[in-house]
Amino acid sequence: MADEPLVLGIETSCDETGVGIVRGTTLLADAIASSVDEHARFGGVVPEVASRAHLEAMVPTIERALKEAGVSARDLDGIAVTAGPGLAGALLVGVSAAKAYAYALGKPLYGVNHLASHICVDQLEHGALPEPTMALLVSGGHSSLLLSSDITSDVRPMGATIDDAAGEAFDKIARVLNLGFPGGPVIDRYAKEGDPNAISFPRGLTGPRDPAYDFSFSGLKTAVARWIEAKRAAGEEVPVRDVSASFQEAVVDVLTRKAVRACKDEGVDHLMIGGGVAANSRLRSLAQERCEAAGIRLRVPRPKLCTDNGAMVAALGAEMVARGRPASSWDLSADSSLPVTDPHVPGHDHDHVHEVGDPAHHHHHDHVHEVGEGNLYS
Repeated sequence: MADEPLVLGIETSCDETGVGIVRGTTLLADAIASSVDEHARFGGVVPEVASRAHLEAMVPTIERALKEAGVSARDLDGIAVTAGPGLAGALLVGVSAAKAYAYALGKPLYGVNHLASHICVDQLEHGALPEPTMALLVSGGHSSLLLSSDITSDVRPMGATIDDAAGEAFDKIARVLNLGFPGGPVIDRYAKEGDPNAISFPRGLTGPRDPAYDFSFSGLKTAVARWIEAKRAAGEEVPVRDVSASFQEAVVDVLTRKAVRACKDEGVDHLMIGGGVAANSRLRSLAQERCEAAGIRLRVPRPKLCTDNGAMVAALGAEMVARGRPASSWDLSADSSLPVTDPHVPGHDHDHVHEVGDPAHHHHHDHVHEVGEGNLYS
């Protein structure tokens, strides 16, 4: 069992209810229920809407995953769940469901980190992660450069966005161009027919005195929006394809340039790219080009595994079991700002799984109902 653990993973950090089942590094099931359409009319994710959608989708999605994997819940070696970072209310639905299943089945519970999961998912595609691995994670909520020497215990932040995440910038520019929500896929589509050199947009934090590995997309977003407004004010037609291509180029140029630089500086010959924006076709091709030139091996999971999913949580959970990491305790909390330096949230009492039937053991852990506790909604 130790080398090929069977683990179910639950992901509810944002608007996807993801349930994945993994045996070791083999993906058996990846079931997703998305509430993205319910948020589209608001132009962004509404936390309360997301939480309610997770609640409705949770049990059917878990049942679908078990059926797809052809396994029984009793066969599982553990249940993993995203404990953070993410939307507090959305995370709570996943954590509560994971606890209920783990408790009812008498299985160990693993609260894991959303960002570490995005890195670990690549094991399902390309086999064991090299150690160390440099990872560029780009999504609607995060843009970070991370160095991991052990995905279950050691993830070091090299750089991060100081304002807007890359995905957020895509959403905002798509809104200014009236292209709808989410913005990433639609801008990628229009950019294919545009000229990336048509308009010279700023490259954030690329000056000699700027932090080498941090990102900033707020100034770029403002510059693009102002350029579009000026065109409209002059009564001219906005060249949507050229704007999309030039904006996208500014984002991916900075992302890939900094990631390759970090690899060179740290002497790391592998770069992994994950997160929702890793599905962007231009990011993939430019990263490939620059990595080849620098002698770095690029690993990018297929687009479906880049966006939020349960498989990535199960992958990290399976790695936790395989490496004998301690399970989480029953008082596991959802932590909306869980630092990436904590790949998982270990328990205080490591053998809690065997005490499932002991009511004396968990009466002092029922603080989950005391909403006033700071860490629950922090």
